[in-house]
Amino acid sequence: MSSAALPAPGVALPARAVPNKWLVTLSVTFGTLMGAIDSSIVNVAMPQLRSAVGATVQEITWTTTGFALATVMVMPLTAFLGRLFGQKRVYLACLALFVAGSFLCGLAWNLPSLVFFRALQGFGAGALQPTEQAILRQTFPPKEQGMAMALFSMAVMVGPAIGPTLGGYIVDNFHWSWIFFINVPVGVLGFFMVARFVREPEDLLVANRLEGEKQRKNLDWQGILLLCVGLAALQYLLEEGQANDWFESAEIVVCALAAGICLVAFVIRELTAVAPVVNLRLFKDPIFTSGTLLSALMFSILMASMFLLPMFMQELLGFTATQSGLALMPRTLVMLAVMPIIGRVYTRFPPQLFISVGLAVTGLGVFQMSHFNLDTGTHDIIFAIVLQGLGFAMMLVPLSTVALSRVPRHRMPDATGLSSLLRQIGGSMGLALFASLLSRYGTQATAALAVHLTPTRPEVVERLAQLRAGFMARGMDFTAAQDTALRMLSGLTARQGMVLAFDKLFLIAAGLFLVVMPLVLFLKAPPRSDGPREPQHIDVEI
Repeated sequence: MSSAALPAPGVALPARAVPNKWLVTLSVTFGTLMGAIDSSIVNVAMPQLRSAVGATVQEITWTTTGFALATVMVMPLTAFLGRLFGQKRVYLACLALFVAGSFLCGLAWNLPSLVFFRALQGFGAGALQPTEQAILRQTFPPKEQGMAMALFSMAVMVGPAIGPTLGGYIVDNFHWSWIFFINVPVGVLGFFMVARFVREPEDLLVANRLEGEKQRKNLDWQGILLLCVGLAALQYLLEEGQANDWFESAEIVVCALAAGICLVAFVIRELTAVAPVVNLRLFKDPIFTSGTLLSALMFSILMASMFLLPMFMQELLGFTATQSGLALMPRTLVMLAVMPIIGRVYTRFPPQLFISVGLAVTGLGVFQMSHFNLDTGTHDIIFAIVLQGLGFAMMLVPLSTVALSRVPRHRMPDATGLSSLLRQIGGSMGLALFASLLSRYGTQATAALAVHLTPTRPEVVERLAQLRAGFMARGMDFTAAQDTALRMLSGLTARQGMVLAFDKLFLIAAGLFLVVMPLVLFLKAPPRSDGPREPQHIDVEI
């Protein structure tokens, strides 16, 4: 299409029927919610999956690694694909790929087939989240952008939270394959709803058509290759680094070098390419940059806490997977209840106020967890996570809204793809860092406690005598009872050392919420417009 076919500045584009925003929201949320759930639902079914495909503990982790690798490679390419094929077509194709991958995962007959089908799921899921965010931003009027981001945040945050609980229930009551098959009817319904109710605005169709023609003539194959290799290497490093003892492994060193070289070369390439595959110039906007970085940091801490707390409950307090999932539900319920309220009142107060209070409340909730011990009960856990749910609800809605407040409509897919990518990378970094620190702090704390277990301390002698007497009462002789008592005392010491390690990590996480507070100062939203959305003049330069 030539530039003569473009409407002149100030000339309204042909009117089209306005789609029902709530039907659009419901339609696109199905895919995002399923993708978010599938990022965590598989974790509770690992024993059943290992048995079904005959894999070791190390091998079965590829089912999550493959999904994560595929997801991060697609996220930043969402806008590029949308310009080539159409935003709606890309969403439908990715949703269909996700549903097909889910069905095939349920039929997997060995480990390679399961990993391959999980990667198909990931390729499909990668585009769903950023595309939904872009569609909602383009569908809701300016005065309701807070509500749009509240609905999006609910899908993004609720999915990983309910995944383990839903997965635990399915595994306990049905065959493991149903954690995948359950996606099929929901995905098919979502597919037909998107096809029926979602329509791309005319001005965006014109902009995407023109930029798509420019991309075809100057296809950025170098950028795509550098991006995919760099992100795959980085994600693999984050997923497998802990298991491979980080930089003690030549494999991890190679991944680190590949990620560093490829991503630096990718940035240089995108800033000089005629038609870059990813629009990195969006980071020139300080509001978008600070909001996206703050969102990534918050997501990393959230994912770390969601990883640590269930582990604490199951390994130290004796909770089952289902019980720990149910104990975490109040946080999800609070977020579901509060996010729509924040979305409605968002325009009445400065976004910095919501985000600052949200940071403080969430930090307080995480700080409460730093006081957990072996006598901690369910009520103590619920109080801490309810505070976190309230804080995250107050923080995420305005953060998602203000970060994109100055992004032009036809650049929204670029911005949402980048923000989704950084959230995903941030979450992986948080998990990798805290998992590594947990192992290190646990070893250090246990060693520090063991120093005090000397035979000259009366309390140690008394505790050993109590344990020995108990075992002798069960029929053991003196020598066997003494050896068992020593092993049990060593186990109790290691257990207490892990409690101290968890508490230290929770304290660090709470402190991080205060450290990132200065970034809020950069989030100055532009003046809000409550009037109707006007057709925009399309700037096709990249």
